[in-house]
Amino acid sequence: MVDGVLGTEQSAHPTSALVDAALQIEQNESLDAAAGRLHSLAQSLVADPARKAMLQGHALGRALHPMLTDVPIGVWTSASVLDLVGGGAARPAARRLVALGIVAAVPTALTGAAEYADTSGVDRRTGLVHATSNSLALLCYTASWLARRRGRHVRGAALALVGGLALGVGGFLGGHLSVARKVGSRVPELSGEADAATDGAPSSASFTGSGSLS
Repeated sequence: MVDGVLGTEQSAHPTSALVDAALQIEQNESLDAAAGRLHSLAQSLVADPARKAMLQGHALGRALHPMLTDVPIGVWTSASVLDLVGGGAARPAARRLVALGIVAAVPTALTGAAEYADTSGVDRRTGLVHATSNSLALLCYTASWLARRRGRHVRGAALALVGGLALGVGGFLGGHLSVARKVGSRVPELSGEADAATDGAPSSASFTGSGSLS
């Protein structure tokens, strides 16, 4: 059914190479085994209801993960800008920014895993590639920080650029999940879902987990 819908959409609306790539990931059944293992790990992370509520941002009324992604993306990008235009005097600041991004990546990854725990089907496949890309980015930036700490700034700057490419892939897929696929924990009252379900009648607040809307 999914393949048929995608095929219809592709024929009706010309898509870019990036959109085609996202659709190919969604249809790649070979990802299911690894996605299933990652999903099991994510579910174990949020087995405790209080922990799940915290990581999914229940107090905010929507997913916490998208907000946290701004921090590592912002500081890592800033580090590369300093590498390219800041000169030698900016090297200590660039190194600190890389370190800050590494620290910020931890809660970002944990909140992302909490969202992944409620995904299914094609979103689980896309989430796997999203997480893999971001993990590669974290590895590159960690290696970048180590190189900078040892005085190998050029190598560290190059590793940061590679990490930025991986981060871009992960960011694109994350946007695909949250915007195109509507994946993300949310209070239905804030998204209009409750009004649509009750025909405008008041309803008590509840929380909808992430994943494909059903």
